[in-house]
Order: sequence, then C-alpha cells, then structure tokens
Amino acid sequence: MAKKSYRIEINYSFCKNCGICYNVCPTKALGEAELGKPIVTDSSKCIGCLMCERLCPDIAINVEEVEKVVENNG
Repeated sequence: MAKKSYRIEINYSFCKNCGICYNVCPTKALGEAELGKPIVTDSSKCIGCLMCERLCPDIAINVEEVEKVVENNG
C-alpha cells in the first residue's frame, strides 16, 4: 500500500502567527520562520492528522490529500 501524500496550504492573509500549527504538528512538517510565521518545512512528512487545520483559530490552514499518479507501463 502506497503512503498517502498531503498538500499543506497556509493563507497568510488570515494567519496571525500564533504558532499553534507548528507546535502541534507531530511530524514537524510545519515549522517556524521569522517573527513566528509558519512555513511548510517538509510536506512529505505530513501524515494528514489535521491537527494544524483543526486547531488554527484563524482558519488559515488547509490540508488536502494529493492524488498520486500511477504510471501504467503495460
């Protein structure tokens, strides 16, 4: 079974740089940039737990599963 992939989108116009998202991320797919601004450090680490999205008080984060393209070599 293939590992699922996720895309993390941060809407910086809504984000207040509270730091909740990168502090709750269990895999550290999100990190802290200058002035507490969240950044996606490694989206391949995201396990899709949605903790960042659910706990964001500003509704600034969206996590979506990315469909993998399977090549047919036959």
